[in-house]
Amino acid sequence: MDIKIGIQNVGRELTVNADLTAEEVEAKVTEALSSGTPLVLKDSKGTTTVIPSEKIGYVETGTETKRHVGFTPLPQS
Repeated sequence: MDIKIGIQNVGRELTVNADLTAEEVEAKVTEALSSGTPLVLKDSKGTTTVIPSEKIGYVETGTETKRHVGFTPLPQS
């Protein structure tokens, strides 16, 4: 899932591709904001991103899409 994070006073948003559900992301963000601890996310490649909770402007989660792999039958004439 793609997670877009807006950081205060930064012109660009941060995008993290993590193997989390929308509910897990919401729980992590809520915990970080309520406790004042940094938001720590690990992406699908193992890279860790740490964002200070007081600098989070917004968090946007994308839809959970599974990649479809397969073959499409050719139309018969």
